[in-house]
Amino acid sequence: MNQLEIQELVLNGENSGVEFKRDDVHPESLAKEMAALLNLEGGYILLGVEDDGTISGLTRDPKQAEEWVMEIARTHVRPGVIPFWETVDMGGGKIVGVIHLPDDAPDKPYKAKRGGAWVTQIRVGTTSRDATDDEEARLYMQSGRLQYDRKPVPGARFEDLDLRRLIDYFQNVRGQACPDAEDRDGWIRLLVNTELMTEDRGSAIPSAGGLLLFGKQPKRFLPQSGVSAVAYSGPDKDYDAKARQTIAGPLVSLFSNGGAGTVGQYPLLPRTFSEQPAVIESGVIEQTLDFVRRNIEVEATIAADGRRIERWDYPLEAVREAVVNAVAHRDYTITVMDIEVSIYSDRLEVISPGRLPNTVTVEKMRAGYRASRNELIKEVLRDYRYIEATGLGVPRKIIEGMKQHNGTEPDLIEEESRFIVRLWKDAAASNQPQGDNN
Repeated sequence: MNQLEIQELVLNGENSGVEFKRDDVHPESLAKEMAALLNLEGGYILLGVEDDGTISGLTRDPKQAEEWVMEIARTHVRPGVIPFWETVDMGGGKIVGVIHLPDDAPDKPYKAKRGGAWVTQIRVGTTSRDATDDEEARLYMQSGRLQYDRKPVPGARFEDLDLRRLIDYFQNVRGQACPDAEDRDGWIRLLVNTELMTEDRGSAIPSAGGLLLFGKQPKRFLPQSGVSAVAYSGPDKDYDAKARQTIAGPLVSLFSNGGAGTVGQYPLLPRTFSEQPAVIESGVIEQTLDFVRRNIEVEATIAADGRRIERWDYPLEAVREAVVNAVAHRDYTITVMDIEVSIYSDRLEVISPGRLPNTVTVEKMRAGYRASRNELIKEVLRDYRYIEATGLGVPRKIIEGMKQHNGTEPDLIEEESRFIVRLWKDAAASNQPQGDNN
């Protein structure tokens, strides 16, 4: 970093990635800023710059300042880190020390020492503060050290799970023996062993994944477990929507026997809608897809051999892939937001709360990169064949599916607190600039 770059940072002022500090601050104060930046997206701490942007310079010898910073990073931040350190001569005898914290720190959450305690810090604008329990849990999940779907859900019991779906899953989908319906203890042992329930202080409690997949009323315990679906007449949000539905319930449906392919006696969910077995009772995924089918257009033609061919506004396989990815990979620690499915006159959007899981980028998704925020949910949905084992659902079904359907490129957009999959109705619509309609 050179003098001009320092001057530009100072001119722009403190922000979510830049902090000004004197080099005579208490070690705990500096550690707090380090941990907060590491838990966001990294950044710079400029030592020798006042809060108002005045460059006062280091009061220590640069070598001593470096040793002091590294000692704080090692002993006052947990896990310990080794930041990049450099000094920049600003002229007039003033030297600024630059602490560079990386944007890909792998061991979140980082904690700062406070007396005899260790406290997780987060960066909010220009300030650093203590993380809430939910914010700390989100950081654990971003690092892959804790998965939300395996956490116990306080207050929930075995009776809050739908035993019909569980019997269907183990006996028919997985093709394995399971306890009798009346054998409560046997079922609890099986569910604990498969992480659909978890031991918590001597009691077996449904896990978040167990409730989301098989709960009778998941929203009673997990208000973020549903889908908010809306269909609009035009290209913008409108209070006078054509259709609205708040979709709730377990993620998976109760399916009938018979159909295409079996494991044990269960018809595996096929890879195409035309072969899908009958649904006895719809789950969130099927309810969402039913909403989409009701609110998009279909054109039917008769082929030369007499077969009826249906062409929907959007390829249903691409829609299903977007919906399944949303329920499988969304950030469930964001408790105030459902998944959103919005149908406009020119496009369809599936919006998942939360950023992409740790290490995942849009470019990697386009290439078929496999990673999961909610491994338990993903594996069960894979058993139902909602998810491909290859991890190529996005490039094959969404990207290639849309290209074959109407020649458009779907938008995959990561924003600060959500991820958007946008499918275009036709090529003309995909070239239209979008306003802030979300």
